[in-house]
Amino acid sequence: MTNGASGPKFQSGSIVTTLGALEVANHTQIAELLRRHLTGDWGEVSKDDDAANEEALRRGERLMSVFSVSGEKLWVLTEADRSVTTVMTPPGEY
Repeated sequence: MTNGASGPKFQSGSIVTTLGALEVANHTQIAELLRRHLTGDWGEVSKDDDAANEEALRRGERLMSVFSVSGEKLWVLTEADRSVTTVMTPPGEY
């Protein structure tokens, strides 16, 4: 996992939060997850997914972080073209 202490490593584009994510986290928590994601802190992804994100950063591909809030998982996804970042619950969760 990359140290998230520096500034953003990529542009977020538009930020979208699903209703399910808003049921799990408040705006302050979501802002913190976005900050972590944008600085390259991928959260609770596997070592393979961490490495894939680092490669995706270099290649301009889709990025994904996974975080837990109050015992619930939230995904943060940034599309390859950096046009949108979505905070959401995993499919089927809500």
